[in-house]
Amino acid sequence: MFKGTYTAMVTPFRNGQVDVKSFEALIEKQVAAGIEGIVPVGTTGESPTLNMQEHVRVIELAVQFAKKRTQVVAGTGSNSTVEAIELSTGAQRAKADALLLVAPYYNKPSPEGMFQHFRAIAQSVDLPIMLYSVPGRCAVEITVETIARLAEACPTIRSLKEAGGKPERVDAIRKVVPADFEILSGDDSMTVEFMKRGAVGVVSVASNLIPAEVKMLVDAAAKKDWKKAEELDRKLGGVFRDLFIESNPGPVKAAMAAKGWLADELRLPLVPIAEASRLKLFATLKEAGLS
Repeated sequence: MFKGTYTAMVTPFRNGQVDVKSFEALIEKQVAAGIEGIVPVGTTGESPTLNMQEHVRVIELAVQFAKKRTQVVAGTGSNSTVEAIELSTGAQRAKADALLLVAPYYNKPSPEGMFQHFRAIAQSVDLPIMLYSVPGRCAVEITVETIARLAEACPTIRSLKEAGGKPERVDAIRKVVPADFEILSGDDSMTVEFMKRGAVGVVSVASNLIPAEVKMLVDAAAKKDWKKAEELDRKLGGVFRDLFIESNPGPVKAAMAAKGWLADELRLPLVPIAEASRLKLFATLKEAGLS
């Protein structure tokens, strides 16, 4: 189910409110580029600063605007199992296609707690689930053993977004999960290396800005056209790097705002990126022929 390029959508704001008009236009750009799926209200969508009603409303809008032309994989994870279940059932009511569930952050559950958390959510909904391991933000990763247990115990847990930066994790996970369990890179800069090891796509930040280019890279890797994939990776590598020059999604929003696609607005505690970072990012985009 989860193969190809999925865009971890930003949530555009204007004057403190979700900018519905801009959000619709951004989704149209993704559809036009042939992106396989969009992922609203994940980390890139500033989910920690949306209240529950806003969170579900953004998912509803994504489903409404996508019009079944691309998958909607709703970010519904939380470090509270009760809250994650509430968001997940809300996403199911909104007719999302699938869920993205991040590892519980801050409270650092044990592997057993992690297993119980994800199993409880999976038992509460019928939608396919993509797990999301990102230890740099959560302070804990979903262990290989826990992934294997969840894949066996929960038929709807079908995939993993892996953002730990360790290609060898792909090898280790593939050895212990069913053949149809799909791994996607959670880091644009690791996509080619992960796909060489059996990953089947990416959940991308960069594709908010350059969806066609990211899709071209992923499609080349899927066909094992490594020469083309690596050539594109070299061309876009600086962009992938500098979109994280400050905390995501500050840099990508700055680049999108420069194109007039949205307001350069984030919710506190995030703020627009510093001028020095902005100049470096824009120089990198220009060097890659993308400004």
